[in-house]
Amino acid sequence: MSILSGGLGYIIPFLVVLTVLVFVHELGHYLVARFNGVRVETFSIGFGPELFGRFDRHGTRWKISAIPLGGYVKMFGDADAASMPSSLVGAMSAADREVSFHHKRLGQRAAILFAGPAANFLFAIVLLTGLFSTVGEPFMPPDVGQVVPGSAAEAGGIKGGDVILSIDGQSVERFEDVQLAVMQNAAGTPMSVVVRRDDKPITLSVTPHMTETTDRFGNKSHIGVLGIQRSGVTYLRHDPLTAVWRAARETSTLITATLKGVGQMIVGTRTTDELGGPLRIAQMSGEVAQGGIVPLLWFMAVLSVNLGLINLFPIPVLDGGHLLFYAAEALRGRPLGQRAQEFGFRIGLALVLTLMVFATWNDLVHLQIVAFIKGLVT
Repeated sequence: MSILSGGLGYIIPFLVVLTVLVFVHELGHYLVARFNGVRVETFSIGFGPELFGRFDRHGTRWKISAIPLGGYVKMFGDADAASMPSSLVGAMSAADREVSFHHKRLGQRAAILFAGPAANFLFAIVLLTGLFSTVGEPFMPPDVGQVVPGSAAEAGGIKGGDVILSIDGQSVERFEDVQLAVMQNAAGTPMSVVVRRDDKPITLSVTPHMTETTDRFGNKSHIGVLGIQRSGVTYLRHDPLTAVWRAARETSTLITATLKGVGQMIVGTRTTDELGGPLRIAQMSGEVAQGGIVPLLWFMAVLSVNLGLINLFPIPVLDGGHLLFYAAEALRGRPLGQRAQEFGFRIGLALVLTLMVFATWNDLVHLQIVAFIKGLVT
């Protein structure tokens, strides 16, 4: 019930984080659309009835809407916020075609759609660059300080003082790389671990033990554990150029880890209980905000990457669904028919709504709201 008792402590950080990330995403669409000569009719943060807004000198209506769970950019020629073509597209004058989204070249339309997720990835890099060049990048060398008795590491032959060089052929630069590789390891799968001991490389086969963990937000997950420990975290401040490079690498790691996690959920090697929706994000936003601006910026970077990835999923209604249609258009030499697109968008909307319901149900169970309601009626 913490999400209910937390009140504004959860809601305000959640709305701030979500509004910033949605604005960045839609700004990506807007800027590339304007660059390609498309007239943008509406730039909305949120859905539903308009709360307030104004027109700019280009005729775009910038507005805040009542339901703060997303946003959209409506371009000239769109019938709705999902960017379905208007029935008037075929009867436009030559002047209107010049500024219509649906009359732009395929490459231009694809660039406009991809610009939203790309803006989220770029925003994550900007946030992390700022953190790495001021506060510093968290860094732990991949050396083994202590091996837990009875652990997978001990069974595999890892000893205190070893330095881990690679795991399954992937080089290791920091202790966080070890943690990530082991956490994402499928249950019961041996890992080839190369360590440096007495200045000599030694190859070991280690099978992580699976354990259930609960994070600070109460999320339970089954992850692999080696059973090695290291004390302390250092923060390395980088010059601006190095900070950009390290931030780009960290963003790439986040993308890879997220995609791998989704893949494991699809094949069943990872529980879907970890999938959270707006309520869980609201709780996490409030919890992270209490730790200060630095954890909140890290959280925003992670969420920005996730927002960009989700929008690239090949589901109609999302940006990735549009890009899938454009790929079909490139192969066929002409756009898909209107009925095929409408059918695809209906399926996509159903999938998105189903996912939202499932994630919200997970939130209600996780936050013990379901148990609370059952207690009231039984």
